[in-house]
This record gives sequence, C-alpha cells and structure tokens, in this order.
Amino acid sequence: MNINQKIDEMREEIIRSTQEILKIKSVEDTPKEGMPFGVGVAKSLDYALKLSEELGFKSVNMDGYVGYAEFGEGEDYIAVLGHLDVVPEGDGWIHPPYGAEIHDGKIYARGALDDKGPMIAALYGLKAIKDLNLPLSKRVRIIFGTNEETGSNDIPYYLKYEKPPVAGFTPDAEFPLIHAEKGLTVFNVIKDLVKKPEGDVSVKYIKGGQRANMVPDYCEAGLVVKNVESVKGIIDDFINKTGFELKYELKEELLIVKAFGVSAHGSTPEHGKNAIMMMFALLGELNLGESDIKHFIDFFNKYVGFETKGESFGCYLKDETGELSFNVGVVEMNEDKVTMALNLRYPCTYKFEDMMNPFNKRIEGTGIKVDKMAHQEPLYFAKDHELVKKLMKVYRDITNDDSEPIAIGGGTYAKEMPNTLAFGPLFPGKPDVIHQANEYIEVEDLISITKIYANAIYELAK
Repeated sequence: MNINQKIDEMREEIIRSTQEILKIKSVEDTPKEGMPFGVGVAKSLDYALKLSEELGFKSVNMDGYVGYAEFGEGEDYIAVLGHLDVVPEGDGWIHPPYGAEIHDGKIYARGALDDKGPMIAALYGLKAIKDLNLPLSKRVRIIFGTNEETGSNDIPYYLKYEKPPVAGFTPDAEFPLIHAEKGLTVFNVIKDLVKKPEGDVSVKYIKGGQRANMVPDYCEAGLVVKNVESVKGIIDDFINKTGFELKYELKEELLIVKAFGVSAHGSTPEHGKNAIMMMFALLGELNLGESDIKHFIDFFNKYVGFETKGESFGCYLKDETGELSFNVGVVEMNEDKVTMALNLRYPCTYKFEDMMNPFNKRIEGTGIKVDKMAHQEPLYFAKDHELVKKLMKVYRDITNDDSEPIAIGGGTYAKEMPNTLAFGPLFPGKPDVIHQANEYIEVEDLISITKIYANAIYELAK
C-alpha cells in the first residue's frame, strides 16, 4: 500500500477529526493561567494534542503558547507549522460558523481553510507515514500555533526554547508554493501643526481609514468656511471633473465633507480607490492659506497622489518578485497634529534601507517625521533552492499542474519560522474564502491536501 492509498483508507477519520476541531470556537479571548490566548484557543490546542496522542505521536504543550506532535528519531527535524486560532466569525453565514456541517461536499466553519482543516490534513499525513513504517532520517513535528491571527506571539515563545526545523512548510497560503514574500513595513508619518490656516478655509479635522494595510474606503473632513456657497461650488466642480464620490453637508458651524472610495488589501493598493487621497486632492483645490496642514496636504498630493508604487516619492523598487507597493491607510488630523499610517512593501532582493533612505531624503526639511516603525524582513528562496524543488516536485506529481512557484506582497506564517515556506492549502482557481463569511473546505480538497502534505513530509524527512 502506498501513501495515497493509506490516506483514502483514513478518509472518514480525517473528515470527522476536521469537523470536531472546527466546532471549537478558538478566537483569542481573555488570558487565563496556562491559557495565554483564552479558553477557546486552549481547548483547540488540547484537542489537537489529544488527537495526536491517539494517533500514536508524542505530544508537547508549551505552556499554552504552542504545542506539537512529534514522530521519528534523529538530531534534526522537519516541521509543518500551522495555527489553530481563528478570526471572529462575523455575520452573513448561511450555515452555523462552528457547526462544521457538510453541504454540497463542503465543510462550512470558521477555520476550515485557515488553518485547522490543513493542520488535521498534515497530522493524518504523518499518520500514513507512521502506519506504513516508511523509513525516516529526521524527526517530524506538526507544530500547532495559537496566535497567528492576532500578533504571532506564539512562535517567538517556541523559538525561545526550541531550535528551528532544518526545513518545513506552513499550510497558510496557496498552491503551488510561495517562494518569496516582500519585506513589510507599517509606520506613521507625523507633523506638528504650528502654523494655523489663515485662508478662506480652515481644516478642523480629517479622519479616514481603519488600518494601515487596507486601502481606505472612507474619509471625512470638517471645515470652517468663510464663504460656504463658493466652497460648495468648488466641490461640485471637482466632483464633475474627477467623478469621485464626494458628499457634503452643513452641520452647525462646520462643512462636513465625506469621500467614498473602494477598499482593497494593502499589498495590492492598485485594486482599490483611496478615499484619503481623494480628500487630499479636493483639499488641495481649496484656499487654506499658508499653513502647516496645507504644506502636508500639498506634499502628499505632489509625491503620492494616486500612485501606489512610490514612483514620485523616489522609493520605487522592482525585481523578479515584483514592485514596491505604497499604501496610505489611515489619517488622523486635529488642529495641532496630523498622523498618517503607511504600509510599504518592498521586493524580496532589496534591503529595508534601499526603500527607507530615499523615503527619508524626500521628507527632509518638511517637518514630517517617521514614527512607530514596524518591519518584517522579506522571505526569499530562489526557485532552484532544495526546499523549493522538493515541494514543487511533490505538488506537480500529485496534481499534474506545472505552475511555477509564486511571489506575493502579503506575509504568511512562514516568516515566523526559519527555513519554512508557505505551501497551500488553496488550490489555483478556487475561491479564496479565508476570513470570509461561509468559509469552507471542500471534502475532496481536504483529502488531496492530506496526500500532498504526507508526500511532502516524507520527501523532506526520508
């Protein structure tokens, strides 16, 4: 019997175990002793470790931060790293979000595709190897993370006590394989507003956007206007000229202006319409007088506008893994200060300094400062790297799909663990229902994923 036949034999077990873990609501909650991310996450981890023991593996719970199932002997180990925590279910479900019901060949539940279903697949993939007594030269660990969705504080805890695997993958993205992930920054630019407006229009506040890594679909400004009818005329002309969706209303002493855009992920800002930059474009048409807020608005209109790759800012970069992306995500302005949150992602063969040196040069002398910088290094494995070649061979052998490995602008769980790449579970052409209402995994895909992961584990550990 080969690996794939063994998995077919375990089909009902795989489905049942997947359903059982999906019934546990594992959204981060109030920490308790031994449960750093709350009761639900702890229950999910307990279930995975208990199942691991029932399948014949050693299991370890590292103080509720992370756990793992282990099989085999040897100094080195390979790993499958996934997470059991999920995002909140939200509204709009046609089936119970923790019911794990099967309809039309699909298991519906929060976490079905991200990441519980694939982790059960990896666990049963290892069971197939164990039951067939296939020879391994390395240990294998299935590592159950618990905090991927809300901070990734789990894997630093793991690496504090354990050495990293020599090779591994995470079922936390898409097939065929993610071989490159851009460097990722989220930071604020801030400016103190000392020189106040003395023109026909004073800006009392601007607020827009929700997160740095989302294209904002809404922005609002409150204006004190000397000649309301004149400003209304300018806004109407601007709407006719641009086609932007803008609305305004007089509320007490303020003219409230609202801009409506289209949201998109911060890694692909070109797919959205940025409401903040719509608002800045409008405000640039108004007489704000010589003021610090005018200089800030004019600066961003000149050097960003509706560009999404940092061209005019001077920090554009491009290589085989793609182009730099530049997203204006949030703005918050009062009469004394303006803060803007940016999300810049740079191609994988460049360094942080290659982006930030020209960025800092552009803001020199403007009074604009960088604040609260968060940075993740890029992840890059060349296409001829041994780990890439082995995982791609398994994928191609099982699916007969000759697609090339891909580079992405987003960040996956693989960035948290050395020597690790993102490998599945979403097949090319399938709907991406991760974090959506009615998240599901197709039963046949679950079984196919189990076969791919079993063969990948064996290829890496044999």
